[in-house]
Amino acid sequence: MDEVVEFCVSEEQEGLRLDVYLAELVEDASRSYIKKLVKDKRVLINGEPCTKPAYAMVCDDAVMVHVPPPPPITPEPEDIPLEILFEDEEMLMVNKPSGLVVHPAPGHYTGTLVNAVLHHCPELERSGLDPVRPGIVHRLDRFTSGVMVVAKTQRAFASLAKQASDHSFDRRYLCLVRGEFPENMGRISAGIGRSLADRSRMAVTGVRAKEARTNFEVLERFGIASLMRLRLETGRTHQIRVHMRFAGRPVLGDPVYGVTEYKGWMVAQELRDALHALQGQALHAERLGVCHPVSGEMIVRTTPVPPDFQTVLDGLRAYAAAR
Repeated sequence: MDEVVEFCVSEEQEGLRLDVYLAELVEDASRSYIKKLVKDKRVLINGEPCTKPAYAMVCDDAVMVHVPPPPPITPEPEDIPLEILFEDEEMLMVNKPSGLVVHPAPGHYTGTLVNAVLHHCPELERSGLDPVRPGIVHRLDRFTSGVMVVAKTQRAFASLAKQASDHSFDRRYLCLVRGEFPENMGRISAGIGRSLADRSRMAVTGVRAKEARTNFEVLERFGIASLMRLRLETGRTHQIRVHMRFAGRPVLGDPVYGVTEYKGWMVAQELRDALHALQGQALHAERLGVCHPVSGEMIVRTTPVPPDFQTVLDGLRAYAAAR
């Protein structure tokens, strides 16, 4: 049976191509997969099938997508490069690039982090772990880069999954947001649940919300934007992106909760081009610390922001210096 998902186009999303709009909202779906759904008349706009992937969204359009059930998924090993930060017999820590989906999902049955890990660690296929998501105890959004840990044994999986569930991972992120916080440091404590206006999104809400807490520190201010360091106390879906929007400081490059249009920004063309070249949200998991499942030692790994993030950061620093 098809899964039916419904969306309502916001004012910020008006003018987006239909395939671009849906590729951002249908979790982990590729644009080519979305185009196939459109051409197969599985996408309805205001009750009528739309077969044009380039259709320009209009504010308040009601969009309904019929997503067919996925075929049986048994991920195969694929020779996809991995940047390994730590590895032993129990676990693996990697730097996930932006754009890489963590595990198979509609439109992404191959080319995922799981496929890469299976190639690197052939023993995972015989480990007794979940065959679809072997070793995956947490995830990063497709366009969020940074440090992830993967279990290689059932013993490691049990320990790491419990740490993830107990929110005892030491997780720190860097992100670029619009505008500036008046405080240098602070804490956002606001429950997150499904948006009542758009069930595809998360939002700060008082209805069936889960407790969510994000600590922030302002590292640099640029007038039009800021570089933030964030530490999670909880791990809700899209937590940082939702909390930053709630605080009035949405993440740059985030097509769902943040900023992708820079009209009115009086900046050099080089910086404007860099902003438009962001590969999704400017959000990077710079640090992850976990308790080793056997030794009990705290294993911490850090990684620098990816090139597209760094290019925007350099441009913002130049902009601030010239003010």
